[in-house]
Amino acid sequence: MAVSPSIRPPPQARPCADENIHPVNNGHSSLPTSAPNYDSYPRPSTWPVFLIHFVLPITLLLVLSNSDEIYNGFKSYSVIGGTMKSSPLAPRAQHVVEPAPSSLPSKPSSASPYQLEVDAAIERRKNRKGPKTPTMPSSREHSTKHTKTNKNPTPSRRTSPQSTDLYRTMEANIVTLRSQYQASLDTPHEIIAAIRYADYLKQRDATIHDGGTYQMEAIQVYWRAVELLENRWRVEMLNGVNTRAIREEREREDGGSDVEEVKEEFGKDGLHRELFLDYDDKSTEGLLCAAYTSLGKVYFMSNMFERAVESYEKCLSYDAAYLDALSYRGQANIILGRYAESGRDYVRVLQLDTERIFVDAFTGLSKVLSAKEDVVEGGWDSLIQVLDVELPRHTSAYEGAKAANNEIGMKHFADSLKRMHHAMFQYHDVKTKDAPEAWAHLHKGNEYKMSTVAPFNHEFEKQRVQAVKHVFVKNFFPEGIGSQTRTPIFIIGFVRSGSTLLERILDAHPLIVGTGEDSVFNGRLDYIRNEIVAASQEGALSILHNTVKKLADDVVADMIERWEIIDANSRSVDPDQDEDTETKKEEGEKPIRFADKMLTNYMNVGFIHLLFPNALILHVAREPMDTIFSAYKHDFPPGGLDYTSEFKGLAQLYHSYRDVMEHWDTVLPGRVTHIRYEDMVTDLPNVAPKIIEAAGVPWDPTVLDFHKKKHAVNTLSTTQVRKGVYSHHLKGWKRYETFLGELIGLVGDRINYDLKTTLPGYVKSANKDNP
Repeated sequence: MAVSPSIRPPPQARPCADENIHPVNNGHSSLPTSAPNYDSYPRPSTWPVFLIHFVLPITLLLVLSNSDEIYNGFKSYSVIGGTMKSSPLAPRAQHVVEPAPSSLPSKPSSASPYQLEVDAAIERRKNRKGPKTPTMPSSREHSTKHTKTNKNPTPSRRTSPQSTDLYRTMEANIVTLRSQYQASLDTPHEIIAAIRYADYLKQRDATIHDGGTYQMEAIQVYWRAVELLENRWRVEMLNGVNTRAIREEREREDGGSDVEEVKEEFGKDGLHRELFLDYDDKSTEGLLCAAYTSLGKVYFMSNMFERAVESYEKCLSYDAAYLDALSYRGQANIILGRYAESGRDYVRVLQLDTERIFVDAFTGLSKVLSAKEDVVEGGWDSLIQVLDVELPRHTSAYEGAKAANNEIGMKHFADSLKRMHHAMFQYHDVKTKDAPEAWAHLHKGNEYKMSTVAPFNHEFEKQRVQAVKHVFVKNFFPEGIGSQTRTPIFIIGFVRSGSTLLERILDAHPLIVGTGEDSVFNGRLDYIRNEIVAASQEGALSILHNTVKKLADDVVADMIERWEIIDANSRSVDPDQDEDTETKKEEGEKPIRFADKMLTNYMNVGFIHLLFPNALILHVAREPMDTIFSAYKHDFPPGGLDYTSEFKGLAQLYHSYRDVMEHWDTVLPGRVTHIRYEDMVTDLPNVAPKIIEAAGVPWDPTVLDFHKKKHAVNTLSTTQVRKGVYSHHLKGWKRYETFLGELIGLVGDRINYDLKTTLPGYVKSANKDNP
């Protein structure tokens, strides 16, 4: 196989025939004892007043709906097609646990109001309508009974109308593929139809972030396909059939032709030779590996990381060198804290992938080395030796593609070079401490990234912010609207602001769950807007109240349901132990708070307040240049955060964030609780109890040991949160200040953020000052 770089796109960027149907453009409060009578509330003095102050502004927000898909990627971490983007890491923490306050009870009594909320949550769950989410396999073996019971899957109940063309097109494709799949049941075509259908469900949930609408259905259909394929494999083995024969080989064997030229074309051996073949052309084992690997990617997207690893290993049991499964197993093992296993996988990928299709191995291995260099044989040298060869080779290939005006080749090589330069930045930032050399690679990598991205629309960004400020004014919010529940906790802020640390502190409490960044609320926001507009046009506050309350209750129910599925399928291996350890909440303790960490919901505080006027909204803020430079040096998934890799776009996004946060403090004073990241880092024993108190649950001292809990964290900060809190990274941008003059000028006087932590009752320790 040729060693020179190939212009063939990487799998995640290649438009495969089996994945596309039609083109798409890519303080605790007690529960209320009775419901208020909203019909008795005074109506607005006149219909025009109601129209002007509520109906028209809320209708104007529909204009914003069509812009949402542009900013779908604007979150601190996401998975696109199952691909994880890696990040630079700070050195190992030196964590000191200080004595914790003990003024709050450590456990709720059986008759406490907290238990009432647990009971209420359970009752809401029982009373829900609609089909149940299918139960996932409880072990690596998938039972025949389960598969046959769910062979004809129930469509997701989240079929609400959305306003974007992308959403409507993908929903139409799903209807078509579901029909084709159902028509293929119990026919020879069922396997291929099932895989294509599940692939599209996976693609849809990777494209439209709405809390994993189709993930469970995709898992179910993939399981059906792999069971059928394993049955076929067993039959073929018993009959002496070559289970690795691709279609062209089978046809040539049947005709007596020479098979060697086919083997030469696709590689002499190994299932990875089938990676780019259509499903109809793959061998039985090739189909099995493809299906198991795709199943693993959906498990990963669903935050079921252990299940993902099991699926990849099922594929690797057929071929231990299957590159797709090797690469993604490395990714999942990073999330699970298994750095040695992840490092071995990435090193193996670099050895086998001579065409450099799986370029995630560069950034993935650099992440492992930054976290724990000694687990990789040869340390950083194992990566740098490869990069020393590949960087000039790919640079030359990029220039050749550019000279030939080959856009596909340019994009492929630009993506590879971006990842290679980011890996070199990691090396010099963490290992050599050579700031000028590190900056040169970071800047060059970001230049390659921006070469494939459309120019930032500065005017559109300004209009987006102005629309929010013009709609959500002080007299916008009707009295008595929304659900009284405090179940959801919303974490908002600018990217790289310390939100993962805050979520882990909350999640460490037995009654609170961190649900990650695939926000159910944010994913349903378009539908919520439409429903509120329709209800408001009825002209009766009772209709509006009932609609808003139902929308809020549905969001909470979906959050609980999603957590229950993930919790039922979660276990992990403690990196410091030999045996499995449970990651679930303690038996008998049902969570009553669910933290939604979709940072850019800072744009949607008005809607959060409308649906959940009692819900806790936590805004985590970090020293401006620390958070801005951290955003600049990280490679985010495609979307709105592409523009954090250029100074002008990054600065404007930060100004938008500050403008909107100042607006909420003006129109909803005190509604948002501010927490300075530096206070969490330097004064955790005093901050953490106040965070838990604000969440409305009793203090539990184990919260301070959040980093010892082996929960998998799917975020760019996944390795940092395992180290606890440490302060040596504060003001880390100062190492690169020489190179940031233009960016500092664009940020202007907002280089300072005079914001205080506003947790009720929090008093900063006298000996603790912000750096």
